[in-house]
Amino acid sequence: MDKRMNLLMFSGDYDKAMAGLILANTARELDVDVTMFFAFWGLSLVRDPEKMTLEDKTIYEKIMGWMSPKGPEDLPLSKMNFSGLGKLMLTEMIEDNEAPKLIHFLKGARKKNVKFYACKLSVEIMGFKPEEFIPELEIIEAKTYLKDALESDMQLFI
Repeated sequence: MDKRMNLLMFSGDYDKAMAGLILANTARELDVDVTMFFAFWGLSLVRDPEKMTLEDKTIYEKIMGWMSPKGPEDLPLSKMNFSGLGKLMLTEMIEDNEAPKLIHFLKGARKKNVKFYACKLSVEIMGFKPEEFIPELEIIEAKTYLKDALESDMQLFI
C-alpha cells in the first residue's frame, strides 16, 4: 500500500489518547506506516510508571513530574472528568462493552511497530529523562518530525 500516517499527540487526555491509538492501530491493520510524535502533555501517554526518577532534577522538574500523570492509566478525561469520577464511569463502560482499555491500545501499537517519537525540547522543558519512557520511544528534534510529517499521506493533531 505504501501509505503513511503521522499523528502529533499534544493532548494528555485519556479519551484523546485513545482516539489517537485507535487510529494508529487501525492504520497498521491496513498496512499503513504510522508515526506518533509526542509533545508536552502528550508525553504522559508514553511515560513508564515503573521508571520514574527524581534523580538529577531541579525542584521545578520534580514538581512537574509529581503533578503530571505517571502513564497512560493516569490520564484524565478531556470533558466530564469531575475529579476522576467521569473517567471511572467511562472505564467501567469500556469494561461493560468488553472493549480494550487505553493501555491495551498502547500495547497493540507497540506490537504493531508504530514508530514512537518524543519532542526533544518538550522532554527537556518538562524535566523528563529518556529512561522514564517506554523503550520504543526515540527522542528527536521537531525539524526531524516535520520532515517525516511532510512526507506522509495524512497528518493528524490530537
